[in-house]
Amino acid sequence: MEQKQTWFKRINLCFFGLIVALGIVQVIRYFSLSNAVMAMTALALETLIGLIAFSAWRGKMPFLLLPVAVGGIVLNSFLNYGETTSFAGLIVAQGIVSAVWTIVGTAWMIVKKQKLGKLCWIPLAASLMIVCMVLVFWKINTDRDKQWNGHAKHTTWAVPLKFDTGEIAEAGTLEELVYETHAYATDGRTVTKRALVYLPYGYDETRSYNILYLMHGTGDDENYWLKTHGYNKIMLDRMIAFGEIEPLIVVTPTFYVEDDCKDTGLDALTFSFAEELRNDLMPAAEEKYSTFAPSIDEKGFAASREHRAFAGLSRGAVTTGNAALCGNLDRIAYFGMFSSFRTTEEHLKETIRSEEWKELPILYLYASTGNFDFATPYMLPGYRMLTDLDERLSYGVNTMLDVFPMRYHSIGHWHLALYNFLQTIF
Repeated sequence: MEQKQTWFKRINLCFFGLIVALGIVQVIRYFSLSNAVMAMTALALETLIGLIAFSAWRGKMPFLLLPVAVGGIVLNSFLNYGETTSFAGLIVAQGIVSAVWTIVGTAWMIVKKQKLGKLCWIPLAASLMIVCMVLVFWKINTDRDKQWNGHAKHTTWAVPLKFDTGEIAEAGTLEELVYETHAYATDGRTVTKRALVYLPYGYDETRSYNILYLMHGTGDDENYWLKTHGYNKIMLDRMIAFGEIEPLIVVTPTFYVEDDCKDTGLDALTFSFAEELRNDLMPAAEEKYSTFAPSIDEKGFAASREHRAFAGLSRGAVTTGNAALCGNLDRIAYFGMFSSFRTTEEHLKETIRSEEWKELPILYLYASTGNFDFATPYMLPGYRMLTDLDERLSYGVNTMLDVFPMRYHSIGHWHLALYNFLQTIF
């Protein structure tokens, strides 16, 4: 019996050591991202896991690891994405290790009638305190920003309810824009596409309006921003009505071209959209609607670039980088990248650093991600590479990167990013 208990102690210690070792490596990896929010996230999460694992080890209670096992599975759905991201794989590994020892260790104790050790109240209480502190801190800051009743301001917690709730009489309208373009990523055939257009309340064809092109992400369509998630339109209406932003036109297109590239990957569409935007969408939208473009040609678009913005989320943010920033810098001066980054240094050097474009001002580039967003491991070094490469971008002056606490790859994150972005353009 004593020998069996010794083996149990050794294996119990091995599982505890493995969980802690994986956690230490993961903290080091997150600290390598050089971002305070990500560093604090990893430190808090791994401290929590370590305290629970310590209690399970010292108390000879493998079943206490169940929360770590479940947490690893849940976090995997936020932090990793099968096609692109496995940066947070060690957290998943901790969950798997915990699940194995929860099942095997608990079964061992039942079958072998192992005695439980003494429950370690202090580390368990400390872990509960960490959870409570994080949740309370998040709720206090989120509620504070939601209840904010002053002028719109930059925030990393929540859009104020003042701008986020309730339709108003002075509401803008949505129209459908149908235009012809080409399958630039494949065979060049002529196709007919659709975009959604937001016109501000009181739209007047005799005046000129700034214009924002706003792109959705993988698997969605042109309805995503303003119809599927209609509170984005409500936010636009209310920010304009309260005088926080100037009335503007918003165009929400799609990078999809019928069934093209579904089997070969969507990257080709994020590059080829540069031609569609340049040759077809901009001329169609700005010929029909009243913008600052004095003419619908190269000269007219170049002259009005400071009245034009492009932003997108996820795959739409990749499109912002590849098609708008790198493909149309001579026509667009403001950029928003929410959960990106898949634009290479070589592509940036060939385009925005070219002799033709390197002197064009970038009036603002806003980027965002969430501390639980699987895009973060790409967004942070990609953004740093871009700002290091181009001296036109000065942090805190004409560019900013937000890492939103308690946000992941979701519309809640992108809704907040749009709120911040609208305050930086025009």
